[in-house]
Amino acid sequence: RGRHALSWARAPAAALNFNCMLILLPVCRNLLSFLRGSIQFCSRTAARQLDRNLTFHKLVAYMIAFHTAVHIIAHLFNFEFFWDAQLTNDTSSLPYVLSQIGNNDNASFLNPIRNNHTSPTLITFTTIAGLTGVAITLALILIITSSMEVIRRSYFEVFWYTHHLFVIFFMGLVFHGYGRIVRGQTVSSLRTNQPERCFNHSDTWGEDGSDCAVPEFAGNPPGTWKWVLAPMILYVCERLVRFYRSHQKVVITKVVMHPSKTLELQMKRKGFRMEVGQYVFIQCPSVSRLEWHPFTLTSAPEEDYFSAHIRIVGDWTEALYQACGGDRTEPQEAWKLPKVAIDGPFGTASEDVFRYEVVMLVGAGIGVTPFASILKSVWYKHIQKNQEVYTKKIYFYWLCPETQAFEWFADLLQSLEGQMNDKGMSDFLSYNIYLTRWKETEAAHFRVHHEAENDPITGLKQKTLYGKPNWDNEFTNISTKHPGTKVGVFLCGPPQLGKALEKQCLSHSEADTQFIFNKENF
Repeated sequence: RGRHALSWARAPAAALNFNCMLILLPVCRNLLSFLRGSIQFCSRTAARQLDRNLTFHKLVAYMIAFHTAVHIIAHLFNFEFFWDAQLTNDTSSLPYVLSQIGNNDNASFLNPIRNNHTSPTLITFTTIAGLTGVAITLALILIITSSMEVIRRSYFEVFWYTHHLFVIFFMGLVFHGYGRIVRGQTVSSLRTNQPERCFNHSDTWGEDGSDCAVPEFAGNPPGTWKWVLAPMILYVCERLVRFYRSHQKVVITKVVMHPSKTLELQMKRKGFRMEVGQYVFIQCPSVSRLEWHPFTLTSAPEEDYFSAHIRIVGDWTEALYQACGGDRTEPQEAWKLPKVAIDGPFGTASEDVFRYEVVMLVGAGIGVTPFASILKSVWYKHIQKNQEVYTKKIYFYWLCPETQAFEWFADLLQSLEGQMNDKGMSDFLSYNIYLTRWKETEAAHFRVHHEAENDPITGLKQKTLYGKPNWDNEFTNISTKHPGTKVGVFLCGPPQLGKALEKQCLSHSEADTQFIFNKENF
């Protein structure tokens, strides 16, 4: 029983070393951004896999939790076996005989429970392995429970601060094996006491005339540091790069308060360069010195500033909204605006949008933000007669649960609609806006103004649709209109919508038309 328990403890420990080597790599944003830019010229498929970094991070975390549980349970059985071996008091029992080895001072031993008066609980809380094991387990429980989606969305600060317990986790992990509590027979002892031959002759070990000496044992040297040292160095370098970037001066040039309680920040930073669909992490020291939050850039690379639209949905965004004067009616003076720090930009799947001749853009709610950058950039490229624009047709779908969310983005669409009509490019962009929820009073207003030239909600020529799209029909129509074409499908929205679109991409990808699914994942 003891032999099996030790095996069940050691195997998950080896798997833990491997997974702990991987867990930090997906959150090294600068490293991933560099790799994505380097390999996408060779393989777009490999580059798309890097966009799933957080999904991979979560899967590795689940495996760490699973192997930790198995490791702990196996060691509980293991310590029970050690305890029973001391209580047996039977000189013919091999476990008891092995437990008595090393009772003299400075002698090697095998059983960490030295006598039948030693409590396993005492061993747990007085040894390096026990103390670090408890610290690792508590840190892991707090990290995983605070990472649940309901906590992340409602109490982001709890998620953010407890996630930094990973420092304690890794420190405990590195020192966990330094107590050398798992022991094995030494190489020199194996020559004088071969287990295959001597284990049945424990009563004659070390006696005159016996060719089986008393076995000697030593603790196995710690090996976890060999697995995690390189990722830890990479992560420290990552944090140093972030620290350097956070101290580069950022100037807020304009603050726009949209009616839908969406804050638009227009900023400048020396040497800042971006591509469409990229995102940055924003920190506001006057709100919190430790919190960094990701926001998609809504400006185009061709513009002389970069911008982010921030929906006010939590404590941090509400505090930023107030710091920028969102709750005041009078204009905010520039010198009173809060200081912000920027880390990024970082690449996403949307960077590949101009590599497809036909593109489907699907945004849900505030998830429309990366497509603002794309649509602006497309327009700039066309008016500048940029010959590198490979994209010939864009299908844009926007699903919104409430009418207020339309306001800030509808202005951009109205501008694009008018400009493209003037340039004779009305067929280039097809957009469909869906209102997924509405009130009875709103429905009555929509019916009254339905015959108006412009849509009563958005003010656009294209009328707002109600309910949810029939994706099967949409994919079929696009496939019919563009045979023999690779269609890039880009989504920024909830996982359920992503699963539905990915399923449609697979079912409608035929020999002549292929739908390639890409999802924003940060």
